[in-house]
Amino acid sequence: MKSARCLLQLQCLRPVGQSARSASQYGALLQSASSRHPNTLCGTKHQVLRRFHGSPACAKGRPVPAEFINDDDKKGDKSVVAKDDLFERVARKVKTKATFNKVVDVFIKGDVRRRGHVEFIYAALKKMPEFGVERDLAVYNKLLEVFPKEVFVPRNFIQRMFNHYPRQQECGVQILEQMENYGIMPNVETKVQLVQIFGEKSHPIRKYQRLMYWFPRFKHINPFPVPEHLPEDPVDLARFSLTRIAHDRDAKVTVHQLACTDITESGEEITLPHIVGVQSPSQVELLAQHNPSRPVFVEGPFPLWLRKKCVYYYVLRADPIPLDEKVEEPFDPERCFDYPLQLELDLDRDFGDEENYDVEDLDEGAVFAMCMVGQGDQAVLNQWISGLQENNPILGQVPTLFRLDPGPRELQGPAETDSAHHHGPEPETQTEERHPQEEPELTVEEEQRTSQRMKQ
Repeated sequence: MKSARCLLQLQCLRPVGQSARSASQYGALLQSASSRHPNTLCGTKHQVLRRFHGSPACAKGRPVPAEFINDDDKKGDKSVVAKDDLFERVARKVKTKATFNKVVDVFIKGDVRRRGHVEFIYAALKKMPEFGVERDLAVYNKLLEVFPKEVFVPRNFIQRMFNHYPRQQECGVQILEQMENYGIMPNVETKVQLVQIFGEKSHPIRKYQRLMYWFPRFKHINPFPVPEHLPEDPVDLARFSLTRIAHDRDAKVTVHQLACTDITESGEEITLPHIVGVQSPSQVELLAQHNPSRPVFVEGPFPLWLRKKCVYYYVLRADPIPLDEKVEEPFDPERCFDYPLQLELDLDRDFGDEENYDVEDLDEGAVFAMCMVGQGDQAVLNQWISGLQENNPILGQVPTLFRLDPGPRELQGPAETDSAHHHGPEPETQTEERHPQEEPELTVEEEQRTSQRMKQ
């Protein structure tokens, strides 16, 4: 009996490094002990020997072989690479909707338990603009299929109250927020999947309800909507942009010049940019009444954003008329019968009425025309002014001044900036060399003056 107890104690106290000893060795030792003491083990032949495990505290302090450590690191690196570079490995050449859905299917079929699904969804949301599926509702519903079904549903009111599985719910809300940012309204399939994943009383369902409440109300609130696909032709894009900027519906868009390539007498090829302008009949009248002694100005470029595309336009305007030269024209009462253009109300004011605020009206001057050109150069804008003289002959008498800022095409490129960096220090070194030559001359003159003063 003592030998059996000693063997069991040795089995409990053996280190982890000696775990390679096979069970057959211990069985042989037990058989030899039982042969020596048959009476002590006769009562235990029908009992099953149970293994003894060490405490977790002892297991933490025991050294782990280097082989197992290397194996764990390799597995962890593989899992990280699979989560981060899955899109790059599957869709290396072509990034389309089919390849994006293929990546999602690969992740869904890779693991039944969907481990790491939250990190995968966040990575997929960032990659959606690269694949061009950021405005596709079917792709968002496909991402919701990554969540395990009926796992994160709260079972009682306590789990609902304490935000059951907050990390997964935040991920679901993030999907709906990205749909909101791109103006995509969810459908019934989205709701069914959210109910299966998170239950009817959850934060994603509340977000879904808010979207379904506000989106139909704000869908057609803009009276001048911008189309999803803008024209690719720069002339058509300029015509659409100028029509959108013009305040008057009677404004006429004129294409003064199309983009073309011309060959000079010397044989050189010159690319002529496009010139598109807009002017309304009221602007023609204002320009005809302009004083020829006062100049007009061509200013720009001014940016105009159309969704993700930025275009630039130029303005022909004049300074505001001085107060001494202003002549107020009387309003025609029959000009508009819907509402009066002028009101003369003599209201009695009380002593308690105080005017503690003053609103200053600023007159920015009249705008006579606008244009968009392919190249913001003064020579190109001169062609636009010459084209306007057909309907506005007064421009031949009015001086025109240009107030042009460096536009996007006039900025220095990387090659020019590098050359400027290389050639820039030369004048600085020249000036540094000149200063020491001038400084001793100044010091000598000052010393002569000070010596003469001392002598006097």
